[in-house]
Amino acid sequence: MKICLAASAGGHFSQLLKLSECWNEHETICITTTEVVREKLREFGRVCIVGECNREHPIKVVRVLIRCIHVILNNKPHIVISTGAAVGCIACLLGKLFGAKVVWIDSITNIERVSLSGRIVLNITDLFLVQWPELAERYRKVEFVGAVI
Repeated sequence: MKICLAASAGGHFSQLLKLSECWNEHETICITTTEVVREKLREFGRVCIVGECNREHPIKVVRVLIRCIHVILNNKPHIVISTGAAVGCIACLLGKLFGAKVVWIDSITNIERVSLSGRIVLNITDLFLVQWPELAERYRKVEFVGAVI
């Protein structure tokens, strides 16, 4: 099984890596935003750096989208797992478009509402997890099974 791990460098990927025992028996590819984390992620599989983007910089979003399309099409993951942010959202949408299952784990920092990226992917996820029980009560199709950190 091929698993795509997609998250922005920093806190988003740190939270995702706390779950590494879930995929250590499978082929993985990591999609992230900056070279700084390449060496740390290399132990999990191939690492693709697609660049930073957010809604305030639409040209960067298009560049990241094109890079993510290339990664998803060339690797054909069975599952995309993400903790966000924009790059995770893009990878999840593309993964679903090309037949992958999608797992979203919203960041522990989102206490009062699901992240913007999470709200965008909510309806296409196969599993959507939050790290606060109150959030699971507020949204349909959202589950709480515990905190990552």
